[in-house]
Amino acid sequence: IHILNFKFLHLVILVFLVFPVSSEEIFFNNHNIHGEDSTFKDFIKWQLSGNKPDRFSIEISDEFNLLLNKPKTPYAVWVGHSNFLINNNDINILTDPIFSKRASPISFAGPKRLIPPGINFNLLPDIDVVTVSHAHYDHMDIPTLKRLYEINENTLFLVPMNSAKLLLSAGIKNVVEMNWWDTISLSDTLITFVPVHHWSSRTPFDKNETLWGGWWFEHSSLKLVHLGDTGYTYDFLTINKELGSPDFAFIPIGAYEPRSIMKDSHLNPDEAIQTALDLNATHAIGMHWGTFMLTDEPVQEPPALVKNRLKELDLEGLFTIPIPGKIISLE
Repeated sequence: IHILNFKFLHLVILVFLVFPVSSEEIFFNNHNIHGEDSTFKDFIKWQLSGNKPDRFSIEISDEFNLLLNKPKTPYAVWVGHSNFLINNNDINILTDPIFSKRASPISFAGPKRLIPPGINFNLLPDIDVVTVSHAHYDHMDIPTLKRLYEINENTLFLVPMNSAKLLLSAGIKNVVEMNWWDTISLSDTLITFVPVHHWSSRTPFDKNETLWGGWWFEHSSLKLVHLGDTGYTYDFLTINKELGSPDFAFIPIGAYEPRSIMKDSHLNPDEAIQTALDLNATHAIGMHWGTFMLTDEPVQEPPALVKNRLKELDLEGLFTIPIPGKIISLE
């Protein structure tokens, strides 16, 4: 009975992460190019099919942890999932930080990390700004956000519309809500909240009551965009039209199977490549794979498919598939 209850609890938590349960919607996507949404019946059928990939730990590096003198030039380090430490030659940015063992509202159930964070939390530099793309537990991890606030109350926390209350209720201050295309300046960096195609919830009763999006960081020497979590959308063409071509685009490449369920929420490898082309990005960095098992594709499949497809398209070099903890130069 205990095992059955635990599996049921895990299933309930997974609903919050990958399936939009019914509720009165407040926020909407700009484009509907994916056809009809899958149903809750489809989701349950998928969950009961038993076709789940094997747990597998990807390679991880201690390069950043062991480095005594941090880089002086702009860099990024993949912590895991959509979580990056980024220095853009001006400020230290932490995106969608999650250092917890599970992507879950509780500590003993829900999707468990396959790998430890690529950076030791205690070795993080002073963080100037934390950006959160949306309210799902694998992107807005309140325990991690609380830890970050406790070590530096001057850190600015940028969140989508209607999300600030979730941080404020946890005692986190210095929080700013942003709508699509809102901008804020920090030091010499202009930050813009940009539209993507996704959804949000933290309970069965709050679907789309908070907004979702990506973050554009513009400095005189570097343009970056971090897309958080997204399905394919024409918004990427609009971002390029309005803000220009990013030097580096952080693009999700995983959590896409079964396609009938995930097409509206997550990019598959082909769509991730098309996203980089739509943005006219000089370079792309793959993320949102290898950290939590949320969907059906094998853990190592996303980067393999990206690399194979890039070779077919004669676009080798467009994407970096990072190793957690390894320093990526953004020069």
